[in-house]
Amino acid sequence: MGRYHVHPRREDIPMGITSKNRLTNSSIKFYTKYIPMWKEVRTPLITVLFIFIAVIAYTKLLGPIPFTVNSISTVKDSLFTVEGTGEVTAIPDTAMVSMGVSKTAASVETAQTQVNEVINQITTELKNLGIDTKDIKTVNYSVNPNYDYTGGTQRINGYIVNADVQVKIKPVDKANQAIDIATKAGATNVGNVQFVIDDEKRVELEEQARKEAIEKAKAKAESIARTSGIRLGRLVDVQENSQGYQPPVRMQATMEKDAMIGNAVPATELNPGENKVSTSVSLSYETL
Repeated sequence: MGRYHVHPRREDIPMGITSKNRLTNSSIKFYTKYIPMWKEVRTPLITVLFIFIAVIAYTKLLGPIPFTVNSISTVKDSLFTVEGTGEVTAIPDTAMVSMGVSKTAASVETAQTQVNEVINQITTELKNLGIDTKDIKTVNYSVNPNYDYTGGTQRINGYIVNADVQVKIKPVDKANQAIDIATKAGATNVGNVQFVIDDEKRVELEEQARKEAIEKAKAKAESIARTSGIRLGRLVDVQENSQGYQPPVRMQATMEKDAMIGNAVPATELNPGENKVSTSVSLSYETL
């Protein structure tokens, strides 16, 4: 059996007595300070511990405790949409002209030499007019046999060589002179004359048309809302349908017939007119 030690109260220990079992001052302070505190918190701690053990036992036996969260969301399923169109016009500042030469000869070499002479002459004259070399581009060069079907048989009696260059002319005032120079140098056909707007300027015009389209669409939305009693909310979507610019119809001119019969070719007169740049936008609003 173990030994039990009974600690006497401090007041029961005679002064001057020393013993191994005698209480020290620190021990007495500990018991007198913390024992009452333990008695006060013991019951709440036991309760919390019991609840914790009960929750663990419940989840082990029946699974996790279910929790329900209600979520409510609202979505606008209808939008108020209006359209607006912006349009600006400008005088073209660039002309695109196709110039070509066609020659027929008994041999390929002869036909090529004749075509090259004319193309080189045209190129030289265009440069003298102030057109850059980079703006003169060969777009077609072809060599084909020329057939003779006389007597019911097919035979080659020569070769046809065709060459075409596309010339970018700026300003457009030089287009008339460029065409006259080409025909005098021996061009047999001039065609696909098109007046366009330079890329940089066209971007500026498109921006102006877009701004005008948006302003018109906003004004239209506010007018309809004011008249019908609709309250406009946030602008939530913008769609653009760019129609770009609309150049004038291309013109085709052929000089071959007049050149062959020796008739004088009158001076060229071209009118660039105006080009239209337009775009349309759709604005979609929430309604309140």
